[in-house]
Amino acid sequence: MATPDLLLAIDQGTQSVRAIVFDLRGNLIAKSQQHITPYFSEQPNWAEQHGDYFWKNLGQACQNLWAEHPQLRERIAAVALTCQRASMICLDAEMRPLRPATIWLDSRRSDNYPKLPWWLRAGIKVSGLEHMMYQLQSKAECNWLAADFPEVWAKTRHFVQISAYLSYLLTGQLRDAVSSQVGYVPFDHKRQDWAAASDIKWRALRSRREQMPELVQAAEPLGLISAEAAQHTGIPQGLTLFAAGADKACEVLACGAIDPEVGCISYGTTATINTSNSRYVEPMPFVPAYPAAMPKRYNSEIIVQRGYWMVNWFKREFAAQEVLQAQEQGIAAELLFDGLLEQSPAGAMGLVLQPFWNPGVRFPGPEAKGAVIGFGDVHTRAHLYRAIIEGLGYALRQGKEQLERRNGQPIRRLRVAGGGSQSDRVMQITANIFGLPAERIHTYEASGLGAAINAAVGAGFFKNHGEAVAAMSRPGQVFEPEADMVQLYDRLYREVYRRMYARLSPLYRSIRHITHYPKH
Repeated sequence: MATPDLLLAIDQGTQSVRAIVFDLRGNLIAKSQQHITPYFSEQPNWAEQHGDYFWKNLGQACQNLWAEHPQLRERIAAVALTCQRASMICLDAEMRPLRPATIWLDSRRSDNYPKLPWWLRAGIKVSGLEHMMYQLQSKAECNWLAADFPEVWAKTRHFVQISAYLSYLLTGQLRDAVSSQVGYVPFDHKRQDWAAASDIKWRALRSRREQMPELVQAAEPLGLISAEAAQHTGIPQGLTLFAAGADKACEVLACGAIDPEVGCISYGTTATINTSNSRYVEPMPFVPAYPAAMPKRYNSEIIVQRGYWMVNWFKREFAAQEVLQAQEQGIAAELLFDGLLEQSPAGAMGLVLQPFWNPGVRFPGPEAKGAVIGFGDVHTRAHLYRAIIEGLGYALRQGKEQLERRNGQPIRRLRVAGGGSQSDRVMQITANIFGLPAERIHTYEASGLGAAINAAVGAGFFKNHGEAVAAMSRPGQVFEPEADMVQLYDRLYREVYRRMYARLSPLYRSIRHITHYPKH
């Protein structure tokens, strides 16, 4: 029998679930991908999915892996799970789902939430945090679930992330990774534990301490693969499932971003830039630093909501030709979009896009909208597509500068992951906008690799995360900035993009006042 020397990472994403085998050098040995329907909507703004649907597809992904690579099964030494974040599910006392899970794309809210004492409201007002508290209370799933589904909420014994639910199904233990706690939950980000009893979050939210799962740090055991889970997934019974964390946290770890000098860009459905730190550094005042996928460390994150979602929007609205061609070739339509970038020069012939398709709480502001300026009769859909990619780059560069101010340290290296990192053209545009080499991580499966790193540390193959990252993560292709393009983009960024929001913000507020969109 072969000595166990491989690691199984289960990556439960928004679009698919993947079972991935890595070796101790971070090489991807085998993968099985099961595409899923991200959510269903019974009403506008709802985004839900059944808990057993996730479990069924997770099992299928694993079983397909063993069917194609049966010789690998006995070589698996440890398992780790990474999940989409901020997706919650209600469980009863017998651990059965009471209703579908609420996916992070759900945009419901409620004005029926706990009313804070007058003295707390006064303090929040003086601190200028009224809008942030309103966002927390109105958007928190526990608050609108309790208001809209009181019978369900009354039966809810456990209110947990999808990661905790899947961990329970794998091990029979209701535990979750510290670094999976992202969302409207009563979590103390600085202490990396559930909030103290005196914390205002317990007054602002309807969730209760006894509903929360036990938390463990990255690379610590969540439990052993149970007999039932082994039968469902084919994972050998008795293997240890180690804590890893949310997909973004695992991406940052896999990119080797373990100090503030390294910026990790993720071109995903939500585009982000992260730095990691041993200190608790809020990316902006009163916005928490999230737990990193390594113990007692923090990720400071700037988010561009609906980041690479805009590429999907463009595909749906403007790219029927590429969609048809891709279907004929059996490839993803996005792979053909580099041709559109080739048809438009840098700067998109004067089109500049502000990618605020979704308003933010603090960045850029609650009234923000997307904008494209500079249209002329020469412009085509190719110019619009380039403006989308460049606009995302500008927004992430602004995030980089914000993180540098907060960390008090410049970002000297860029590591890039996510779907957009597969495009050479996008990588080159990124290098040129930032004026830094853009390093593509050696494997596209970055979040899975981050989970595998935690499994490797937990299983004792490495002494610590730093040693594991050095062994298992490395740059792939590096894109060097082009001097003439850096100068062009720097001028567009400083003289146009950075001025857009301040100039357009009063108009956004007027639009909001007149049309009532966005409502809050």
